[in-house]
Amino acid sequence: MKHRFIAKRYWKDQSTAMGQSDVLAKSFDDVIDLSLGDPDLTTHEDIIEAAFRDARAGHTKYTDFRGDPELRQAIIDYYREEYDMTIADEEIFVCASGCLAMYLVLEAILDDGDEVIMQAPFFTPYPQQVELARGIPVELPTYEEEDFQINVERLESLITERTKALVINSPSNPTGNCLTVETMEKIAAIAEKYDLIVVSDDIYTAFSYQNPFVPFASLPGMQERTIIINSFSKNFTMTGWRVGNIIAPDYIIKIVQQINENVVFTAPSISQRAAIYALQHRDEVQPAMIEEYRSRMFYAAERINDIPKISVIYPPKGSFYLFINIKETGLSSVEAADMILREAHVLTLPGNAFGECGEGYVRIACTVNIDTLREAFDRIEAALSK
Repeated sequence: MKHRFIAKRYWKDQSTAMGQSDVLAKSFDDVIDLSLGDPDLTTHEDIIEAAFRDARAGHTKYTDFRGDPELRQAIIDYYREEYDMTIADEEIFVCASGCLAMYLVLEAILDDGDEVIMQAPFFTPYPQQVELARGIPVELPTYEEEDFQINVERLESLITERTKALVINSPSNPTGNCLTVETMEKIAAIAEKYDLIVVSDDIYTAFSYQNPFVPFASLPGMQERTIIINSFSKNFTMTGWRVGNIIAPDYIIKIVQQINENVVFTAPSISQRAAIYALQHRDEVQPAMIEEYRSRMFYAAERINDIPKISVIYPPKGSFYLFINIKETGLSSVEAADMILREAHVLTLPGNAFGECGEGYVRIACTVNIDTLREAFDRIEAALSK
């Protein structure tokens, strides 16, 4: 939108498919919304109760600038217990969401014109976040026929003298793919060879269905050149609480803190108290949630593969997203998403919103129950049979 009171860099429309989905969801009275990764399940009651108890006890003020010390300790304990990793307190920063974490990290590490290679298909905000930090986003395509693994030869071909960082995401939003340990080891070798820092988006670690999640930072020599982005939004169905964290070398955390003090100061204190309880009681609050989404993912994938002209990788590997191949329909991603909305009243996101290599796909989020998924796929199947 052009206006003299708006910065010229925003005159060109930069709205995302996710941002537009809220408007599209209101197109029909009976829309089934499979567009956004906002879980239909509410936060576990025990987490809510714990947060309210702490709020009543006085935890309603600013916390320490790097986050509630008890939460930082809970994060340290979590990585030691789950992955046998040693994280120092000075390497942890708690912030108001994983999205903010990514921006803070990019702002801290990038000089003007630095290039950031992004595993694609990617979470849609990444390119603009890189640009906000005055960097240059570079798409690293991955393909279904390669199991959406990062091809290290392709990665190496994109590296220039301006390349500063590589962003990886596993389990992936939007593909649901998980990088293998073998792939990560090859990426680690490239990072060392070219002295790159790796930003690892670890938002969906609880949803790794085929193999236990392995942090990239746990690979030999990688902790000192890895920045971990975490969030409680998906792993604990806490999207509205807006709390995440960054794990990085302490010199990066110091800069992140300086930047954040001029943005939001501290993450919400009550949300941090909820996060403490969530981490400390993960064995109680996570299993039922994980099993519910696993059941939905497997049901949805089976239904998709029974519908002519569309398909998806089976079995699902991770996250609660499915990246549906619609190439046999002869439609583009935007055309397919539009047709599914108009004909089936089901809202999906076009795959090209996640990078050029996402063309030929639509993404769904299995954030509704199986009965609703059944209705959605019944509608989609009917629409595709016309």
